[in-house]
Amino acid sequence: MAQPRLPSRFPVGTRYVVEGEPAKGGKLRIVSRYLVMPSGVRYDLMNSEPARPPAPSRKTRLRSTPERKVRQRKVG
Repeated sequence: MAQPRLPSRFPVGTRYVVEGEPAKGGKLRIVSRYLVMPSGVRYDLMNSEPARPPAPSRKTRLRSTPERKVRQRKVG
């Protein structure tokens, strides 16, 4: 059964719960994420699909124009 869409606003008292366990290298592996409304309604936020690996970070900065050295002119 598909879960209903999340509401556009959350009432006061809504809890965002993240459950995890230690993974290799001291990192945290997320096991489950869900919202619990004050009324007790629970919205599971984990996808049923396996998570994709994160995209590689870009270490180089793109420049729109090449940087040029500015030469000082002697006024004489």
